[in-house]
Amino acid sequence: MLELQETAVAIQDEWGIEMPELISEETILKKLAEKVVALIEEGPDHFVQLMYRLDISEKKLHGVLGEEDFAEQIARLIFDRQIQKMKSREMFKAPPVDNDPDLKW
Repeated sequence: MLELQETAVAIQDEWGIEMPELISEETILKKLAEKVVALIEEGPDHFVQLMYRLDISEKKLHGVLGEEDFAEQIARLIFDRQIQKMKSREMFKAPPVDNDPDLKW
């Protein structure tokens, strides 16, 4: 549950999406899908730049763009990528300096 809450906060911060206090994966995906549609309507160039910045595969993106539920599928790609980023950050997080015995005097 904590991972879901952290994902919601990260998406809220990065995408400017208001999330309710009680969050579910379905709610996050729905809000993201709405944002995807709005971004594409504003200008596809900006949307494509965002996908590139998030490191969403161009092949995956083009694979879903023609689909009826493209916004939901793109939302899933964004959601999954956000979780990957969080796991990577956690895995490669440096230990606190004050706990490193080699740095003690």
